[in-house]
Amino acid sequence: MSLLPRLSGHKCISTLQKAGFEIIRQSGSHIVVKRSTPFAQLVVPDHKELDTGTLRAIIRQSGLSVDEFLKLI
Repeated sequence: MSLLPRLSGHKCISTLQKAGFEIIRQSGSHIVVKRSTPFAQLVVPDHKELDTGTLRAIIRQSGLSVDEFLKLI
């Protein structure tokens, strides 16, 4: 299991955009991103620093492995 770095919500979103996600809306400090193929829709909190469990859940829901996500950073 790879160790996850401490990322901000903004950095997480920019990494997801490299994987084909696009921002569709924002409500307060939560940003919704979506990818068409294969379909995935995620909510990413735009906080200074994401908890490790939150980041791991976002990566899992995106359909990426931790190693694939880390290569995109």
